[in-house]
Amino acid sequence: MRALIVDDSKTMRAIIARTIKELGFEILEAANGKEALDTLKEYGAIELSLVDWHMPIMTGIEFVREVRSDPEYDSMKLMMVTTAADSEHVSEALCAGVDEYLMKPFNKDLILSKLQMMGVVQC
Repeated sequence: MRALIVDDSKTMRAIIARTIKELGFEILEAANGKEALDTLKEYGAIELSLVDWHMPIMTGIEFVREVRSDPEYDSMKLMMVTTAADSEHVSEALCAGVDEYLMKPFNKDLILSKLQMMGVVQC
């Protein structure tokens, strides 16, 4: 299974990648939503995408809306992983089509529990 990590912070991508890789995922990375869309076009089916909100060029919420507008990616699970912690951001992301919302800072157990709730990994 493949996971796409979309975050403008290389350090944050590495932190998330380390945890997701331990669960058996092949990791792909993008520094913004535009790069992430290009990655989807190149690699095709990706089971999971973990997306930051605030990025240059194309934000995470713009990426989510683009992905959810394309039926080809209907089965891809999307998790917003961001510092945007207010209820308006959470609501907007859920309405746009994310499956889960995880606020930074987080730990390995929080990511794992969110992935379990999404049905991506088993208990």
